[in-house]
Amino acid sequence: MNETTRTMPAVAYRRSLPIDDPESLIDIELPVPQPGPRDILVRVEAIAVNPVDYKMRQTDDPGGEPRVLGWDAAGVVVAVGAEAELFSAGDEVYYAGALDRPGANSLYHAVDERLVARKPATLSFTEAAALPLTTLTAWEGLFERLGLRIGALEQTGALLLTAAAGGVGSMTAQLAHALTSLTVIGTASRPETAEFARRMGAQHIVDHHKPLAPQLAKVAPNGVDYVFSTAGTDRNLAAYADALNPFGHIVATDDFDSLPIGALKPKSISFHWEFMYTRSMFRTADRAMQHHILSQVARLADAGILSTTATRDLGPINAAALREAHRLQESGTTIGKTTLTGFQK
Repeated sequence: MNETTRTMPAVAYRRSLPIDDPESLIDIELPVPQPGPRDILVRVEAIAVNPVDYKMRQTDDPGGEPRVLGWDAAGVVVAVGAEAELFSAGDEVYYAGALDRPGANSLYHAVDERLVARKPATLSFTEAAALPLTTLTAWEGLFERLGLRIGALEQTGALLLTAAAGGVGSMTAQLAHALTSLTVIGTASRPETAEFARRMGAQHIVDHHKPLAPQLAKVAPNGVDYVFSTAGTDRNLAAYADALNPFGHIVATDDFDSLPIGALKPKSISFHWEFMYTRSMFRTADRAMQHHILSQVARLADAGILSTTATRDLGPINAAALREAHRLQESGTTIGKTTLTGFQK
């Protein structure tokens, strides 16, 4: 970065507006952030868009002050904080960042280095930007919340994964297929989503728009041991309880107001939440785990074991393209991840 650079282009919002309003996301010029002691400053080369982006835009009104969204990025380190020790200028990195700090929809972005890893060398910035948020959610959900053991061949059974062609679903399917011995049953409702879910690692597909119980009885006659629920947890809990074996586990990532949790008691089924921002929001002592997880994922990607879930790139990063990306996310029909590449300077 040129030392004379003082401002940068960014995309922000000032009020919570419908995405078809041209003011819902706007091009803006902002000061270049200064990295804190454990921060690195990244020149953003590519970003991906997630449901959290539009949900925050819809519900968290900044009252006229510009707020920058975006929690998936890949780029190049241009400066490091006084106490930073994991990276140097010139390193190519990828990360999801922290929900309670400005997002990465800007040319330069300051982020805690403990949440960052070197990007997979075999992937482009765009391909890498599609991975962090969903991969962290999938990894934490599988191996921390559900307690699965990586490479434990004796750990057999079945995993039901909802919306297996979505961002989180497509990474969960890959990780479960590659690193566990579980049978992966994904839900999908369209031919194109079913095909993508199978390509990502789902061995069986059931239609989440139809009753789950009879479909699961056919593909998993011995029952299901784990459920990774990314959508419809409240609607499907009774079906989960029916399909799960005694002492089974559910991990959920979606949002809902209430849950009839009593349905889980007869089988002693455990319920877990997964929210990958917990570590960064609460500054947990182990937040560097996200650095380690993303580092392992980079190695798996470079070994050809994991692949990017980037499926659609909308071109340069600007307000018009991001409005289209938000619109696609709000439709609930996206497959894999939507990305944008190269900041429009």
